[in-house]
Amino acid sequence: MAVSGIGGSAAACGARALIDAGATALISWGMAGGLDPALACGTILLPSEVISREGTAVMTARYWRERLSAAVAAHRPVAGGKLLTSPQAIGAIADKAAAFRETGAAAVDMESVAVAEVAGSHALPFIAVRVIVDTAADTLPRAVLAAAHSAGRLQIGRLIASLALAPGDLAALIRLLPRYRAARRSLGTVARAGSPARHAFPIVPDAANS
Repeated sequence: MAVSGIGGSAAACGARALIDAGATALISWGMAGGLDPALACGTILLPSEVISREGTAVMTARYWRERLSAAVAAHRPVAGGKLLTSPQAIGAIADKAAAFRETGAAAVDMESVAVAEVAGSHALPFIAVRVIVDTAADTLPRAVLAAAHSAGRLQIGRLIASLALAPGDLAALIRLLPRYRAARRSLGTVARAGSPARHAFPIVPDAANS
């Protein structure tokens, strides 16, 4: 496991480190922002495709994804569709609506395309496991984005300073906290359903890229 932090460059470095350590398949694991208004916080998303607005589109390993989806669906509903990777967080409701309209993606993160590209360059199977935190109807507080450093952890001092400059973010932050807890519970459901890695094998050659 590699905790890469936020963004494509960090995720790519983490993915390459895993391959150097002997990994034979890669998962982009974590949380995402909802773009599809139908997705509630805590929804588990196993996308069939990860995309970027620059035109990148990578299919996830169907066999692996379907095996894992069946295991998780016994405990909690699973959504599919496209996952958009953005170089910047999409936090405003209007921007989320525009991204959904323009790309058709169900959710957005900042890392999955980078991990997918590293997997593809080494001919390794790849899937993404993402859980919705902020929904399409939620504004992502700018204070949270400002307080997250490159390792993806929250710096409390910077958060307090950001809230002092933008006190209106406090209400959005308070609404986000129970959504974050719901997302963590959903990720726990995926883990308890069985180690995601064991559903990767055996992978038939065409299923890895279909």
